Amino acid sequence: MLFDTHVNLHGEAYAEDLDQVLQRARAAGVARMIAICDRLDSLPAIRALAQAHADIWRTAGVHPHHAKDFADLVPDALLAEADDPKMVGVGECGLDQHYGYSELKDQLRCFRTHAEAARAANLPLVVHTRDADDLTGDVLEDEFARGSFPILLHCYTGGRRLAERAVDMGAYFSVSGILSFKAAQNVRDVIARLPLDRILLETDCPFLAPVPHRGRRNEPAYVADVCRAFAQLRRLSFEEAAALTTGNALALFRRVT
Repeated sequence: MLFDTHVNLHGEAYAEDLDQVLQRARAAGVARMIAICDRLDSLPAIRALAQAHADIWRTAGVHPHHAKDFADLVPDALLAEADDPKMVGVGECGLDQHYGYSELKDQLRCFRTHAEAARAANLPLVVHTRDADDLTGDVLEDEFARGSFPILLHCYTGGRRLAERAVDMGAYFSVSGILSFKAAQNVRDVIARLPLDRILLETDCPFLAPVPHRGRRNEPAYVADVCRAFAQLRRLSFEEAAALTTGNALALFRRVT
């Protein structure tokens, strides 16, 4: 069975056919999904989605793109969600210096707020990082030194040095459809060297549809194609890769049953 650790199902992309999307995912062997929160004002929809489906869990957090919109965010706002057994992680949060939709100072403040909440709740911190390897590593190491917490670097496209620093903190890494892209040899080179017991699978739907679905809206059923790309890279059978990555995801997201 497969576990899609990063889906975005609450937006307009799935408004008309969510039930069919979920049916296709289950038919493809996807037994568990985590709906990721990227804005606190999306929480009601994400909470309702997780409550309505036994195979969907969720997070609470603010994406770095939106850090400027939640300048007053405090850890307690995230910790208030932690009593819900369906909340399994804090984020996604982090740093994005590619688009820069929020000022770096706002991203850093927001990132550290999430780290504090993850530490207090002992829940995984779901980290987005783009064009910010060194600074992401610095923040994570500084916060981790204040008290440990589980870490997931999601949709990992960073370099080897950040990966090494994160491994030293016990971090996990999720791989997406980017792994199957022809131009993503740099990503494959890094993922090929990661410890096998630290790798998860995700779609990041509705984005980043894997080969052979490029150009289409992504959806959780396509995590099977991510699994095939990962299995080929690491010379595993599909069944071995699915079992391995599902086991890793369950080890990280301990509230998921």
